[in-house]
Amino acid sequence: MRYVVSMLMALCLLLVSYSGSFSLDKKSSGTVAEPDEFPIPKNVPGLLFYIQRDPNTNTIVYQLNFDQQGRLSEKNPVNTFWIRYPEGGGRKELNYLQRKFAYGINSKAIGNATYELRSVAYSKMPLYLRRDNKNEYHVYANIDKKECILSRVFIRIDGGTFWSPNVLYIELKGTETATGKTVIQRIKPS
Repeated sequence: MRYVVSMLMALCLLLVSYSGSFSLDKKSSGTVAEPDEFPIPKNVPGLLFYIQRDPNTNTIVYQLNFDQQGRLSEKNPVNTFWIRYPEGGGRKELNYLQRKFAYGINSKAIGNATYELRSVAYSKMPLYLRRDNKNEYHVYANIDKKECILSRVFIRIDGGTFWSPNVLYIELKGTETATGKTVIQRIKPS
């Protein structure tokens, strides 16, 4: 559990370091929006999972990366990019620093069309890209001690500084492979 918290804290720091807008998206009542009120990426072929946090609704998207022949790229099976919702929902590629030090994914083929994925920001927690029984790829993670298909990571921030945000919680959301139920785990950093 300590490794999960450390990995997510590293992701949080990197997410906040993005140079985009830092105004909070608030509901009309003046309260901060709940995770399920943030926009869900749509029309993203091969969407695997996404990361959101609240100083704004800019979203980091992880999708399958196919080569020119339509096959999954063996060297780089995951493509990562921004959806800039506050600016009309446009797509923006990650720059070199974001890709290499913040939001990128390192992958290693481990056989049988399965890849071990590691965040460039925190490499201690593996994720696994593999096919399900319908031959569709998903990213698998351990959420609340259950094997799940990861769908979203959400980081709740309440003030703090640029380099040291006040993280209230980190929420992992996925679908448990054994039951098909949605599993949500909120981790409160200490």
